[in-house]
Amino acid sequence: MAEVNVDIAQQSSQGQNFPLQDRVAIVTGSSRGIGKAIALHLASLGAKLVINYSSNSTKADDVVSQINSTSNSSPRAIAVKANISDPDQVKSLFDSAESAFQSPVNILVNCAGVLDGKYPSILNTNLEDFDRTFEVNARGAFICCKEGASRIKRGGGGRIICLTTSLAAAFRPGYGAYTASKAAVEAMVKILAKELKGTGITANCVAPGPIATEMFYDGKTEEMIKRVIDECPHGRLGQTEDVAPFVGFLAGDASEWVNGQIIRVNGGYI
Repeated sequence: MAEVNVDIAQQSSQGQNFPLQDRVAIVTGSSRGIGKAIALHLASLGAKLVINYSSNSTKADDVVSQINSTSNSSPRAIAVKANISDPDQVKSLFDSAESAFQSPVNILVNCAGVLDGKYPSILNTNLEDFDRTFEVNARGAFICCKEGASRIKRGGGGRIICLTTSLAAAFRPGYGAYTASKAAVEAMVKILAKELKGTGITANCVAPGPIATEMFYDGKTEEMIKRVIDECPHGRLGQTEDVAPFVGFLAGDASEWVNGQIIRVNGGYI
């Protein structure tokens, strides 16, 4: 992700405008994978970032260091530990953002999620794993959206973006609980966009296809990975950098007319 740091430095030296200059963004699950790429990209657009993580503080601190190493002034990123399925911790996440940057939150990107790497059929999915999947993916998104709807700055430019999955349109075997949890998020976000009428806050879902992350590779055989690649018109897995710029677009002013939508960013995989 060194390219992001170079971009920030080059734009700064050339005096170019940053489309998200000084807007405060919370990106959940941003210590690695897609969330990390999104956080770094939003930072390259001028945003101030809250890097949320649930367990690995070292990885979160590394992302913060990458962002702050490009700033000659006060820190532009902080790391905050929070379990998004706990409403008190999500409230504290927003409190930390407001305290650190002395400003309301402008952008919420919910990337945190879990996927059972065993890929069981519905028949073989145990209730503990089902509950865990819904606790993080559906309940967590609901709590974040609920807090965001009340805390994000109103009057224009407010953005709620939830990461879901293109599997919600594919209905592949082995992903029953995961797909259902993300489909629930898509339904909630479409309703939320209508309920936020008059606030200037938009709500959308970005639904990636197969992306080369730790979560994607977990539990997959080489044969499974090859089959996914063969099914993609581009003949490759998606990269986190294929998703981050689109989220950056949704976070900015140019996306105002995009609201209540589910955008499948998957290279034609589905």
